[in-house]
Amino acid sequence: MRIRRTLPIVLAVLAIVAAVILAVQLRKHAPPEAARLLPGGDAFVYVNLGWIRRANSGKELPAVSHDPEYERFIRETGFQFERDLDEAAFAIHYPANWLGGGTGGSAPEPRFSEVLVGKFHGERLTAYLRQIAQSVENHQSVDIFTIRVEGRSLRVAVLGADSVAASNHDDPAVIRGIVDRSKRLASPFGGPAMLRQYYKHVQFASLAWAVARVEPSSLGGEAWSSLFTAPTTLVLSGSYLSPLHLNLRADAVHLRAEAFTENPDQARALIDKVNVFVALTHTAETSVGMHGTDPDVKAFFESIQAKQEGDRAVLNAAVPYGFLRKMLAGSGPELTEPETSSPQAPATSR
Repeated sequence: MRIRRTLPIVLAVLAIVAAVILAVQLRKHAPPEAARLLPGGDAFVYVNLGWIRRANSGKELPAVSHDPEYERFIRETGFQFERDLDEAAFAIHYPANWLGGGTGGSAPEPRFSEVLVGKFHGERLTAYLRQIAQSVENHQSVDIFTIRVEGRSLRVAVLGADSVAASNHDDPAVIRGIVDRSKRLASPFGGPAMLRQYYKHVQFASLAWAVARVEPSSLGGEAWSSLFTAPTTLVLSGSYLSPLHLNLRADAVHLRAEAFTENPDQARALIDKVNVFVALTHTAETSVGMHGTDPDVKAFFESIQAKQEGDRAVLNAAVPYGFLRKMLAGSGPELTEPETSSPQAPATSR
């Protein structure tokens, strides 16, 4: 009798434990909350600036240009992007008339939607937005401010104490959708369909990542058209955690890029182009001598590993912390000329 009474309790506890473990695993593989609030798009970018600051020894990010309007923004809101922004998630909307179509509607160029997480002063920010807005709409008890910027309508909504959303998409339903999603209980199953499909390929604990649909004929530029000959989906990510199966240095940010092509032949062609580029880089490096290139840059190019996996082209590399700190400090890698013995000037007689 005691066993019969205990068994249901044990089963209930096991069911709860299993549900908790499943929720944790799903959360671990789900995009960050800021990204899950984004609308559908054609490319997505996420940056965890808190981790990047830690990589820069806790220092602030390099200051951006402080024009008079930005100075006014800092003074009235108390918010400085390079100091107070912790996370940023962006959705990029391609124009509908691009080959393959896009989510940007009739706009002639890409539009952007974003969710920012940081140390906002809600009341001061709201008061500033109310001053500069042309109109204010209340949706789900959240004020949406419409601001004219370079002939476009930028809509901004303060979602909470630490998050703000903005979009310059022509359709006001885009920003309303972000507000609606922010009101719901966070779910690891949420987020744009494209992210749900490809986020599993982002490295765990990535400080920055991007998922993008590449349309080479639409994006223009020789770099895109020479590298990609057909529509491709790219997944890029950078993580502090070293992949165990790769022989990459530990004191570096590990980059991984996966290109999902239409067939194995396209993947092989892409790998061949990457290998040619790396070979040319080594050739140029040798031509100027061993001291002609910053050692961190040299280490980066030497770490590049490219391989084909079916219809995917996969690239792994390691960016040394030293190189990353130089980039964050706003100074590029130092390039030094190879040492050469300078000829003595011939003596001249008077």
